[in-house]
Amino acid sequence: MNRTRVVVIGAGVVGAACARELTLAGFDVLVLDRGRPAGGTTSHGEGNLLVSDKEPGPELVLARLSARLWPEVVADLRDPRTEFDAKGGIVVATTDAGGRALTAFAEAQAAAGVRVEPLSAAELAVAEPAVTREVTVAVRYPEDAQVQPAGAALALLGAALARGARLRVDTEVIGARVTGGRVTGVRVPGEVLDADVVVNAAGPWAGEVSTRLGAPIAVRPRRGEILVTTPMPGVVRHKVYDADYVGAVGSGDGELQTSAVVESTRGGTVLIGSSRRRVGFDDALRPDVLSAIAATALRLFPSLADVAVMRAYGGFRPYVDDHLPVLGEDPRLAGLWHATGHEGAGIGLSVGTARLVRELLTGATPSMPVGEFTVDRPAVLAA
Repeated sequence: MNRTRVVVIGAGVVGAACARELTLAGFDVLVLDRGRPAGGTTSHGEGNLLVSDKEPGPELVLARLSARLWPEVVADLRDPRTEFDAKGGIVVATTDAGGRALTAFAEAQAAAGVRVEPLSAAELAVAEPAVTREVTVAVRYPEDAQVQPAGAALALLGAALARGARLRVDTEVIGARVTGGRVTGVRVPGEVLDADVVVNAAGPWAGEVSTRLGAPIAVRPRRGEILVTTPMPGVVRHKVYDADYVGAVGSGDGELQTSAVVESTRGGTVLIGSSRRRVGFDDALRPDVLSAIAATALRLFPSLADVAVMRAYGGFRPYVDDHLPVLGEDPRLAGLWHATGHEGAGIGLSVGTARLVRELLTGATPSMPVGEFTVDRPAVLAA
């Protein structure tokens, strides 16, 4: 059995998925979190497992790998907390220009192997009876799915713990012990924890953690907010969003951007997003942002005008300027690995990321090329 000592920093969904994969490979895994499991970014998202919003390229390949793995992982976990729902997604355009852009985008995805199903107006009305009829183009993506994000993370972490991993909560990493150019432990208040490998899976805090470890990476927080309605089962049947969402995801603009993203949960509540803005770690909910989100959603689902919103929440996503994850060993400090930078796609990409970390650490052939995700690229090492 491989008893290499691995410290995973971060008990969100990416850290939990990495812990599960590494315990399966026989590593001696210790998970650290400065708070509680799934208490940060993971619990402040929608649980999306999407291929529909990724343009052809390395992130789409990772999304498709993850889409194949999620059903297998869920079957292995046998944990109802995941609430895995392979309901599919529908993207709509409401203008002629948006329709042309969506058609071109979907055709490029189809050429890359994504399952794409154009919908007629009649087919859209059957699939989503409450959606606006002011639609120029609609496309269904059967591979899109959803999980309950905190539940899925806790299930992944629980599987790792059941196989011998250990967990320390309320434990902040404050530095690294480095011997001969290699990390040999992490410093926490009052002690040093031995490690042969350290995996930085701290999400939007990964930039700060990497600086403390002596190898800074340019991962910054990007904030988003979500509205939650009172239960209305059956009204929204897929994840439905307008074509502007793809542009908002790929934009590097730090100012507020909103697009309509609407979907239901297993409990019947409807999640309404989305927003993106760079405000550091300012966690204040702003009424103007919430109003902008609501306005975009009403253009997509006019019937939501009379629905009560029972709460709103926001969270931070780990943002990198080139919009690609950071995955692999840091060339400046042997033994330090990063698994972060997924922005709003971390839930969906977590199991694929974890599988790649396992394969790379064990010397196995990776399930996909990882050259675009390396640490030593300009967007990651930027000051």
